[in-house]
Amino acid sequence: MSTIEAPVSGTSETEIVPAGGRWSRRLETGDRLRITDLEGQQAVDFLCYGADLPLDRMNLPNTIKVNKSLYVTKGSRIYSDLARVLMTVEEDSCGYHDTLAGCCSNESNKLRYDVDTTASCRSNFIAELAKWAIGPSEIVPNINFFMRVPFREDGHVVISDGISKPGDHVVLKAERPVLAVLSNCPQVHNPAAGLKPTPIEVTVVRA
Repeated sequence: MSTIEAPVSGTSETEIVPAGGRWSRRLETGDRLRITDLEGQQAVDFLCYGADLPLDRMNLPNTIKVNKSLYVTKGSRIYSDLARVLMTVEEDSCGYHDTLAGCCSNESNKLRYDVDTTASCRSNFIAELAKWAIGPSEIVPNINFFMRVPFREDGHVVISDGISKPGDHVVLKAERPVLAVLSNCPQVHNPAAGLKPTPIEVTVVRA
């Protein structure tokens, strides 16, 4: 697997990712990624890889252990397999974000809901990572921004209605060159996307 080369960049760029859509960018050290939930209750599945060493991927057990929290929120640092800081959450108007539920897939939708579908975050990740010569085996457990997965003392978890409001956002700062990958969740069989997936806004501000 080769190093991810930096693209030519301007000072900032903003685009709308449609419902069920996908997105990725290389971010340089100090760049900021702003993700805005335009209509509320829309989960955004997130992956992150070291651009100089793509095999050093986001590692949620390290992220949870070092931050001492099952949720990601303002001030949280996202750590890699090698315990390097990839990104820091600088702003968060929502409150907390899920690290437990992972991404939806055709296979898990069939298992949980007995439905056949072609729309899933795993399918989005496979297609988007292929642009960077990264294969499906490099997909790791992801962060679900704007998704609510409460848990009880007995360990029971469930995907609940999201708490994000229209306009809620998170801002992540790249602490080293990274590849950020998003799937705007197309799930319609649980409340991850409010049972009606909607667009999001993504802005990259270059350092």
